[in-house]
Amino acid sequence: MTYAGRLDPLASGKLLLLVGEECKEKEKYLGLDKGYEVEVRVGVKTDTGDALGLITEVWPMVNTEVGPLAKFCGMFTQAYPAYSSKTIGGRQLHELARSGELPDEMPTKEIEIYSIEEIGKGLAGRGHEKSSKQADLLSGSDIAAQAIGNITKVNGDFRQEEIITGWKKFGREYGAVDFPLIKLRVACTSGTYMRSLAERIGRGAGTVAFAFSIKRTKIGEF
Repeated sequence: MTYAGRLDPLASGKLLLLVGEECKEKEKYLGLDKGYEVEVRVGVKTDTGDALGLITEVWPMVNTEVGPLAKFCGMFTQAYPAYSSKTIGGRQLHELARSGELPDEMPTKEIEIYSIEEIGKGLAGRGHEKSSKQADLLSGSDIAAQAIGNITKVNGDFRQEEIITGWKKFGREYGAVDFPLIKLRVACTSGTYMRSLAERIGRGAGTVAFAFSIKRTKIGEF
């Protein structure tokens, strides 16, 4: 038995398991298109693109009008995230990142995003005004609590003490600040990182963002 296609530590959803003779067809299954539901938390950036990283930027109370989501669709050259399992010279990128040995030019992959659909109230207006159409807002203290709770569920050594310390500091400094959420359904080619998409959407809104949650909903026809 083997599996076809990794999931990030905090991601959930579909994972193909291959049994017997199907194990020989692994490469075929690895190339299947994917579908995701992703929650993009706007106003916070981490060095991993999700809650398992160190907070590098916080932009509270900014314009979060992303505009037409179609501009994020199409074919793109995507750089692999520094904290990913892409292998260079027998070592995974996340190992190189932690040891300060990342290459000057990151490896890239051609990917295509077929469609992006908003599936929840997610786009706040200027100043995060609240209305009947308000975004899904969450306070900094609640974001920190959820992030820390998720971090404690992941085994292994991945800087968790330093990362938890960072989220605790964030909770203290921005505990009363509300940060909006964009909820999206995405159809894309294999190898498309939702963490990278979340960061692109943040830039499109004139701010920063990270993937608050990722759920893989479809693999090919599965």
